[in-house]
Amino acid sequence: MAVIRFALVAALAAVALSAPAEKEQIPIISQESEVDYTGKFHFSYESGDGSKVQQSGEQKTIDKDNAGGVISGGYEYVGDDGKTYKVNFVADENGYQPQGDHLPVAPEVPPLIARSLEFLATATPPKDGKY
Repeated sequence: MAVIRFALVAALAAVALSAPAEKEQIPIISQESEVDYTGKFHFSYESGDGSKVQQSGEQKTIDKDNAGGVISGGYEYVGDDGKTYKVNFVADENGYQPQGDHLPVAPEVPPLIARSLEFLATATPPKDGKY
């Protein structure tokens, strides 16, 4: 009987110790949100930990057969290192395009490759499909 009690107490202790600790709730300092009947929208918020988000967007006709959305905005937050990180972005038919001082930048295309790409973009394809 003592073994069963010990096992029960040990199991309950394990469950109690494995439960996640309660995290501090972060208050919302400001918040706004607007949406109109055309699909145009804007929202933003700022929280007590310094995080901020703002976005706006609308529907866009890309060509006669395609439509999509255009969204622009940004966000910022304080990282674990204490620095504030800011990202501004546009998301449209060209994809998601973020900008931020901390984001990596692709290296410049070497001149030989750039000339080859220009040639291929303007070259007339051969009739047999082979270059």
